[in-house]
Amino acid sequence: MRISRRTFAAAAAAVVLLPLSACGSGGDDSGSDDASGKVQGDITFQTWNLKANFKDYFEGVVAEFEKKYPGTHVKWIDQPAEGYPDKISADAAGGTLPDVVNVSPDLVAPLAKAGLALDLDKAAGQYKKEYLDGAWASHRVPGLGGTYAFPWYLNTGPLFYNKALFTKAGLDPSKPPKTYDELFADALQLARKSDGKVATLANVPTIEDFGRYGVELMNKEGTGFAFNDAKGVELLTRYKELYDAKALDPQALTATPESSGKKFLTEAVAMNPGSALDLENFKKNAPNLYRNIGITDQITSTGHANMYVMGVMVNAQTRKKPAAIAFAHFVTDAAHQMSFAKQVAIFPSTAGSLDDPYFTKEDGTDVTRVRIAAAKSLKTAVNYTPVLFSDQMKTALRNEVARALQGKESPQDALDNAVKQCDTLLKQQG
Repeated sequence: MRISRRTFAAAAAAVVLLPLSACGSGGDDSGSDDASGKVQGDITFQTWNLKANFKDYFEGVVAEFEKKYPGTHVKWIDQPAEGYPDKISADAAGGTLPDVVNVSPDLVAPLAKAGLALDLDKAAGQYKKEYLDGAWASHRVPGLGGTYAFPWYLNTGPLFYNKALFTKAGLDPSKPPKTYDELFADALQLARKSDGKVATLANVPTIEDFGRYGVELMNKEGTGFAFNDAKGVELLTRYKELYDAKALDPQALTATPESSGKKFLTEAVAMNPGSALDLENFKKNAPNLYRNIGITDQITSTGHANMYVMGVMVNAQTRKKPAAIAFAHFVTDAAHQMSFAKQVAIFPSTAGSLDDPYFTKEDGTDVTRVRIAAAKSLKTAVNYTPVLFSDQMKTALRNEVARALQGKESPQDALDNAVKQCDTLLKQQG
């Protein structure tokens, strides 16, 4: 029940501990460690797989900034999606990290720990009120204090379901599950009525699913993981029941968001998360599914949907801090975020922007309905994935979840082992 980071980055286009040697563009130091100095000089700005589709937009933003601040020059660099984290690490290690960098929360964490991400609470705290609380908090790093990137574009999505499959199973297609109890009960009925041919879900639970279920993911100090508590074990036990009943797709153990999306497209599974972008795909490639598509809210025990967030980080060692801070804020201010959101199915992280008629006024179309519902949920959404939860940790959790579903370990043992592995990896981060 998730959108992958690559899928999220693609929607808008589409680590190692780092040494402290990196710096940004050359030139004389501005003499200021915050936004109060004179905005001038040459800076570099790096994005993540955005140039192919949004070249004109970003060149326009750069031109606006340079006009507003005479004496500045912004060099825009765009990197491909593939290998982006490795590129960030290499630049940091080699002292070539750009002044302003497009990051996700998990990418900013090692940079912040290495002293390479500027603490915006200290350097640019006057801008905090311009952003949604949950978005601003998404780039905080446990154990450090501070906020290490401006929040940029957000995404979330509804849960799609197949009304025809619900009807065949004797379920009311106008009443999709709203709680986990309802979800698991409906899933078991769908599997039973179809003799195991129709699963309801196509993915094993991820860290964000544990978060949505209300599991405490880390201790308050951010020094260890805690998703092996009673509530975490309860969720995995319920997924084991689904797996045994074929209510969870048998290929879920190796599924990707893309492969599970194809399962939903071919009507092999009854429910799948997504976004407004998916509706056009359904309409074009699966007209029968499109005619029977149901749209409902994400299921949570917390009352808060999951937020996917991108950010714009300022290199702490840039020699042009005022210019870098000013540009990072400029790219992510309300006007520019709103402009960008109207070009692609993403959402602004700025306070008040989600009250714009574009995100509130119905026009009778499903695309608008999804956009309005997502915008509403984002006002109180949170990024459940801990910023310290690395790709290696995700793999460790996934492997242990698979062992539990296959009956090779109990849910408790599987989560205990996952927490132990993740804690070891956490200590290696420094």
